[in-house]
Amino acid sequence: MEQEKIQQMQFLEQNLQSLYMQKQAFQMELSETESAIKEVEGTKDAVYKLIGQLMIKVEQKTILEDLKNKAKLIEVRLKNLEEQAESFETQVKKLRDELISSQKEK
Repeated sequence: MEQEKIQQMQFLEQNLQSLYMQKQAFQMELSETESAIKEVEGTKDAVYKLIGQLMIKVEQKTILEDLKNKAKLIEVRLKNLEEQAESFETQVKKLRDELISSQKEK
């Protein structure tokens, strides 16, 4: 029984570590997207979008809309990752407490 709890806790901790890495990657992507939004908003020059190996001139309004939508999507993903991480953290804490409690009883 204890061995199963230990394995389950290790599995949850590995998943939690993976979530933290994903969260960090999304935070970096969000930061880059927000930086791009500021750059586009602050320029009066032509704006280009990289599509594959081509750079295509795009209206500033269109690219801003695309970037803002991308930022919103990343924020939703980050929120979901945070909720998952909180759930895993709660489960890990519960298992750890149960294991500590069972050790004290011995």
